Amino acid sequence: MTTTVSAPAGHPLTIANHTFRSRLMVGTGKYADNATMVRAIEASGAEAVTVAVRRVDLDRSQEEAILHHLDPRQYFLLANTAGCYTAADAIRYARLAREAGFNEFIKLEVIGDEETLLPDVDGLLEASKALVSDGFQVLAYTNDDLVTALRLEDAGCAAVMPLASPIGSGLGLTNPYTIRTIKRRLSVPIIVDAGVGTASDACITMEQGVDGILMNTAIAQADNPETMGRAMGLAVESGRLAYLAGRMPRRQIAVPSSPAHGMLD
Repeated sequence: MTTTVSAPAGHPLTIANHTFRSRLMVGTGKYADNATMVRAIEASGAEAVTVAVRRVDLDRSQEEAILHHLDPRQYFLLANTAGCYTAADAIRYARLAREAGFNEFIKLEVIGDEETLLPDVDGLLEASKALVSDGFQVLAYTNDDLVTALRLEDAGCAAVMPLASPIGSGLGLTNPYTIRTIKRRLSVPIIVDAGVGTASDACITMEQGVDGILMNTAIAQADNPETMGRAMGLAVESGRLAYLAGRMPRRQIAVPSSPAHGMLD
């Protein structure tokens, strides 16, 4: 029987008008089959599940379609604009998702480079402003640049999603300083998106104080996606708790764990 991960009570994640118990969000791409996807998502404990509007069949009645296997009463289905290379395309697919019955939340991607899949900052800002004015709650995928993050917040995004490292790379968090800086300077939730490869990456990322993580490839392409899903759910929770607890200071010298005073001769 699959054991899911439950987030610690009293520490929910709120984005715009929606509250999530889990701080892990997961994608639906790259799985060997739909049954494996469902088991992995369940094991992760994630509530928010992203669906690439441009790449999936939006007809829920088709058994082979991803949406057929994801109950919207169980999961918060977050449409995303993966595969869009212009602001116009991203805006169009976001509106298509809403017409197809998705909610007003959209994970916005506007890709600027096919090799690295890094975002087109100008296109991202353009699409963000248009969709916010159209009533969307925009979660914007971006690079780990503070200035861009601040501009996305100013544009009205409900959350900013800086990358840990390039999409699908599994390199983990390559620049903790910039992620901590973005988190410190912005008031909207910061959800790290892309590049997490394994549970230790997820834990280290959450220890920076960010509000959550979105991942796909790390779970979907693990040798055992269900087991990795559970590992990722636990790692996100563990990293969050460690951040809240506050780590001990780093020191250059050893300090005995038992007090020297009062020792027997």
